[in-house]
Amino acid sequence: MHGKKLHLKLMRIYLDEADKHEHRPLYTAILDLCRAHRVMGATVFKAAAGFANSGELHSDRLLRLSIDLPVVVEVVDREDKIAELLPALDEMLAGGGLITLESLTAIRYAGHSAGDPAPEGE
Repeated sequence: MHGKKLHLKLMRIYLDEADKHEHRPLYTAILDLCRAHRVMGATVFKAAAGFANSGELHSDRLLRLSIDLPVVVEVVDREDKIAELLPALDEMLAGGGLITLESLTAIRYAGHSAGDPAPEGE
């Protein structure tokens, strides 16, 4: 059985693992921002390899262990909720990064629905 279809936005934020915000990992600061705005969900993925406009390859397969691997933060919520985050993200990513937005249709199987507050402890 399928859940209710929701029309949402997927925001992807591309960073480097070594990026900082106020002396802590930028991806952690972004997760805290998302929690403070009670977004539906956010996940951080650390990539095995990647490069950006500099062309410099960052990889976990080099002879030395890279401490600056690519990181992607994915955030899913309603368009207005994502828009609330953008001014703060613009400041946080002043040193570089990339944000993409995509429309998506989600089918929810569990959890709270878009716009509903998350249950306590979630």
